[in-house]
Amino acid sequence: MKLNELLNGCKTLCIVGETDIDINGVNIDSRQIKPGHLFIALKGTQTDGHTYIGKAIELGAAAILCEDMPEDLSNGITYIQVKSTTDVVGKAATVFYGNPSEKIKLVGVTGTNGKTTIATLLYNMFRAMGHKCGLLSTVCNYIDGEAVAASHTTPDPIALNALLARMVEAGCEYVFMECSSHAIDQKRIGGLKFAGGLFTNLTRDHLDYHKTFDNYRDAKKAFFDGLDSDAFAITNADDKNGMVMVQNCKAKVKTYSTRSMADFKARLIECHFEGMYLDIDGHEVGVQFIGKFNVSNLLAVYGAAIMLGKQPDDILLTLSTLKSVSGRLEPIRSKEGYTAIVDYAHTPDALENVLNAIHEVLDGKGKVITVCGAGGNRDKGKRPLMAQEAAKNSDRVIITSDNPRFEEPQDIINDMLAGLTPQQMKKTLSIVDRKEAIRTACMMAEKGDVILVAGKGHEDYQEIKGVKHHFDDKEVLMEIMN
Repeated sequence: MKLNELLNGCKTLCIVGETDIDINGVNIDSRQIKPGHLFIALKGTQTDGHTYIGKAIELGAAAILCEDMPEDLSNGITYIQVKSTTDVVGKAATVFYGNPSEKIKLVGVTGTNGKTTIATLLYNMFRAMGHKCGLLSTVCNYIDGEAVAASHTTPDPIALNALLARMVEAGCEYVFMECSSHAIDQKRIGGLKFAGGLFTNLTRDHLDYHKTFDNYRDAKKAFFDGLDSDAFAITNADDKNGMVMVQNCKAKVKTYSTRSMADFKARLIECHFEGMYLDIDGHEVGVQFIGKFNVSNLLAVYGAAIMLGKQPDDILLTLSTLKSVSGRLEPIRSKEGYTAIVDYAHTPDALENVLNAIHEVLDGKGKVITVCGAGGNRDKGKRPLMAQEAAKNSDRVIITSDNPRFEEPQDIINDMLAGLTPQQMKKTLSIVDRKEAIRTACMMAEKGDVILVAGKGHEDYQEIKGVKHHFDDKEVLMEIMN
């Protein structure tokens, strides 16, 4: 592709060099540069890509897209200066990969909790209905049936467009995608055309990055502000920020609710650990999920499928066959008669939802033992809140390590314990070693009890001092139980 074609639609401040040159690759990582590539220098939160311009030229970059022109310009290299490379990178990647999002129906899911569940269920539903589909999620990316490892909830714009192009090439008709607040704020989804968007809910998370809740909310809202008039937006009317999300939205707005009037409505009829019976828009259906928050998630899936042209009976029939996403309220039965549940809950609200779901099923007929921690080098303010939710809704609590990253695990645990009252401390233990914490919970449990192991869900590693060590909550539970 010619450089001038690639820059079409990008507002430039200054160009030094030829633009009628061939570009055979686009990169933001200088280490991946090959001869003939365009290097885009991004100013990130950790590093500034401008410091790697020289390295990119050494490796063969034919052109440099930057915000600040280097003092020394190399002969034969084209330099393009723009106001913000963050704003431009998504558009450039989209053009380079042939505008893949315009050749599929791309649906984005954003909110604090429920993104993975909703996106994955939509992917599984539409595949079950006979369509080739793509999935971009926290757990894993899929090009129809081919798994592609995921390192971020939402990839960078170049990796994202490359994946979408592969999905188009594989014949995918639909792609379902989690859109994190980081990705929206950092314009990683810039230049993409969405057929629709869904909002789940908004609770405290990622304030280490966004600094204030308003900034966090506005990052989510920006996704809906960017939807075109031919798209749809489905929002959760039960969340106080649900209608805020679609205030300036040009798309066709629909609402869903489990409590009030809405375009899509659902009601919980009956709940067991094996599943629930629901009423969705006047139709009864049995599903293999538990928890009132999953009623909301399934209703969002139903609404999206309706907006994508599917018939209610076909949607409900397929919903009844779908299973829970890995590491989301995933039950494991012991020979001793207690149940362990593995869940990704890593925010106060998510922990409250999962514990409420467990109590809905137990109905006072067993104890709840919760094992949880909090991640290092992340929002410290939620640590005491996590401990409070665990203590408020559990008979016993064990505070332990999650992914301590570069912090000391005991320091994180101390931050969590600081949120507890003297009375709550009496039923709380702290055990730094996560495996020992889970083992202790299993030793405490009796027939009819439930152990919740929260925080890591699908993850099969524990990150300590920059190193990922293999650790899988489900594997640990199975080993202890056997």
